[in-house]
Amino acid sequence: MLSFRFSLGAFATLTLAAFFSGCGGPAPYHYTYVPGKTAVVQGGRAVAPPAAPAPVKAAIEAGNQIAGLPYRRGGGHGRMYDSAYDCSGASSFVLREAGLLGTTMPSTAFREYGKGGEGDWISVYARKGHVFLVVAGLRFDTGYGRGAEGPQWTTLGRPTDGCVIRHPQGF
Repeated sequence: MLSFRFSLGAFATLTLAAFFSGCGGPAPYHYTYVPGKTAVVQGGRAVAPPAAPAPVKAAIEAGNQIAGLPYRRGGGHGRMYDSAYDCSGASSFVLREAGLLGTTMPSTAFREYGKGGEGDWISVYARKGHVFLVVAGLRFDTGYGRGAEGPQWTTLGRPTDGCVIRHPQGF
């Protein structure tokens, strides 16, 4: 009877700890416009806020270079400039062009990228099998858009189950 009570108590303690530690992942992504801080989408291209730091503007310009290209598994990993990109190839391209990443990484490796938590300007949402960026408030992703697959800027919300949030140091 004592071991049953102990097991039940341990189970209850672990369950409460998991609940309060937020094991469900971060809150879903939602676009919120903040004047002077948030980028906007115009014709499929992102427009950086005027006061954004240079690397943030460079990240947005890099995303604009590949936005609208098709999705291809492994795209963006074999060469710096490709004709199609997957999620990690597109995210790597944007961060590399902004001077915030040295080489292409697979999606799972982004779970350890930079610093933990949301960034002031750039956040990386990574889980096993997928990664997307939020740059100046806009989501740069290869899916979960308006039916299109491939790199794109969007203000549409997205669930973040299983994701960890990371950011480049200083951003």
